[in-house]
Order: sequence, then structure tokens, then C-alpha cells
Amino acid sequence: MTPATNPASGGPRPSAAELSNAAGNFRLRMSVIDCATDAALDRTRDRHGRTVHPAAAEAARAHRNRSAVEEYRTHLAPHAEALLDVARLVLDELPPAQHLAGWQAVLDGLHATTAKIRWTLERPAAPGSEDERAQHAALWPHLTAWAEHGYIASALADQRAVGQHQKSPLTDEERQKWTEMAMAAQRRGALELIESWYAADGQPITLAYLVEDDESIVVALRGDPGAPGWQVIGHYEHEYEAGRDLPAPVPPGVLRADLSRHNRPAPAPEMSLQDLIRDVVEGRSAGDASNALLGAVQGGYAAGPMVRLQELVETSAQFAGALETVQGRQVAGRLSALGRQIEFLTREVREAAEDLGATVAVLPPHRTPVMRVRPRPAVDTSPPVPPSFAGMPVRHR
Repeated sequence: MTPATNPASGGPRPSAAELSNAAGNFRLRMSVIDCATDAALDRTRDRHGRTVHPAAAEAARAHRNRSAVEEYRTHLAPHAEALLDVARLVLDELPPAQHLAGWQAVLDGLHATTAKIRWTLERPAAPGSEDERAQHAALWPHLTAWAEHGYIASALADQRAVGQHQKSPLTDEERQKWTEMAMAAQRRGALELIESWYAADGQPITLAYLVEDDESIVVALRGDPGAPGWQVIGHYEHEYEAGRDLPAPVPPGVLRADLSRHNRPAPAPEMSLQDLIRDVVEGRSAGDASNALLGAVQGGYAAGPMVRLQELVETSAQFAGALETVQGRQVAGRLSALGRQIEFLTREVREAAEDLGATVAVLPPHRTPVMRVRPRPAVDTSPPVPPSFAGMPVRHR
């Protein structure tokens, strides 16, 4: 094993916070690499997203892979296994919750990918060779696994430092009193929700401003504020005090578990609305305007803006429903209805575009363009004589 992949022998064992910071540092550096790579790949594409410089794109990816390997070797390799050990210990101590099986699977996956990275780094190829480029390319998916899922190991390590339980819980009488006050404030519109998270036991916690007698108090609610059964579990002067007392948040979930921020598919070619509008303005025949409209409603791989808008609205409806709250489901219903309206409008635009193309017409010639540059007099000619003011009426004040 190379010295870069092991903590210094005989030195003090890093704390859970230090291990978590190491993983966070690696994620940040991977984000920087990702942004730089996106910028480099953008320069290899045309205005519609098609790759026109494949060699430059391949070089950008090779630089990305090499940079990621070096960042892992320097910043995370000495701490990855220790962080996973701490995360497993904390996971075993957490109360039963629905998300724990998924977290266990993530830790198992990170353990396997760490072993694969370590095995490869112990057998480096010749620097600058094609074998090294292939080695780095093979490591990229494993490095992105840490960049995208290492936050769960970090969150578990942080749980050891900050704790999983409320430090100053209310008594049963206080909880009932404050819950009744908050419910009364909610009915009169004086309960303003400001922040929400999930505790380690899988229960949602929401901070809200409770306005009572022209004074604002921060209260913490457990449960869905839009459904019956929620309770007030704490009241505070400000959010900072609430954060010190309440259970620490765990990382929120994702809408689709199989997507990767660092391994996105190549963008599909698409025509922007600005380009389509310009095509209509610069067009001469009905077919030009018809083609622009048809481009906006085109489906499939190179979908048009209206189809993409429908996809955005429908995906947002899925997100709102996945929140699993009463208000989220209500918003999901509204967005789903809007998606159906956009689908109907898309069909109407397509039919109108086809009818426009069927007119087989051109713009009449009297719509003559105006020259943007006016003719100027020759250099050796005299400037025009200004009009005489004689005989013009005098304006009196």
C-alpha cells in the first residue's frame, strides 16, 4: 500500500469530525473538477449541443479523470476506511427507521468501491501512458460514488458528534399547551413555516414563527404541519437556539435513486426559443414560421421547448408528491393538471403550425426591409445647408 493511502502510523486517530471533513473536502474538489470539465466540454459542442471536436472532448475527460484520482489520493484515501468504520458503528446505534436499509446499502457500496480504488492505486500504470489513461477512466465511476454518496457516511459520523436526541424536551403538559397555541395560530394564519428536516428516527421536524400578541416565537413541530397529529416539541427565541437543542438533521433523500450528478448523459441537441423566434422574424414564407412552430413542439430525442416544459412540470409534480406531505400532494395535483394543459396546448400549436404551412404563402413584397445603414454623402461634398429661420414664427414664452 502506498503511503498516501494510509494514515500516519503511530499518530493520533482522527476524530469523527475530521473524517467527515475529509469526505466533504473531497466532494467539494470533485464539484470544482466537474464544473471545469463541463466548461471544457461546452467548448467542444456547437450551439445546439452536438459534439464537433471529439478529440478535445476526450482530452477534457482524461484530464478530469486524472485530477479526480489525485484529489482522492491526497485528501480522502488516508481517511476513507476509518470514516466507513465510524459510520457503521453509528448506524448500528440509530433507532429503527425506514431509511436505514438504504444507508446500509450505501455503506456496503462505498466499502467495495474503496477496496477497488485501493487495489488499483497499489498497481499504478506508467505515468502518461495509455494504460494510465485507461486506469483513470476505470476509476472514475468509483470516485464519483464517493463524491455522490459519501455524504451519508459523513452525516453518520456527524451524528456521533452532535447527537440524535433533543437536549431539553418539553414536559407532556408543556407540549400540549404549546401545541394548542400553535394550532390556534395556524387556523388564523399566524404560523409561518421557515425550515424543515428529518431526524435520525425518520420523523420530520419543522421550525415555524408563531405570532402571538405581536411577538414572534420560534417553535419546533414534529410531524406533517398540513396533517392532523403534529405536536410542538420546543419553543425558542431564535433559530440558532433551536438548532442547538433539536435533533440533528439527516441528509434528505433524492427523487430518482439511479441518477448521477457526475455521470450525466450527453445533452440532447435542442433549439432554443430565441432561435425559433428569430427564425420566424427572419422568415419569408409560411413554411419558415411553420417549421419554427413545429420545432417547438417536436418530441423524441431532440424535443422542442414546449415538450421540455411539459416534462419539467410533470417531473416537478413527481417531486412534490415525493415530499409525502399533505401540501406536497396538493401541489403535485396542480402541477399534474398543468402538465395536461401544456400537452393539450402542444397539440393545438402543432395543428396550427401544420395549417400555417399548408397555406403555401409568402410575405407580400410591399413589406420592404429598411436599411440599417443610411447612405452617406461623399467625402469631398459640402455638408447640407441648414434651413433658414427667416419667416419662421417666433415662439413667445
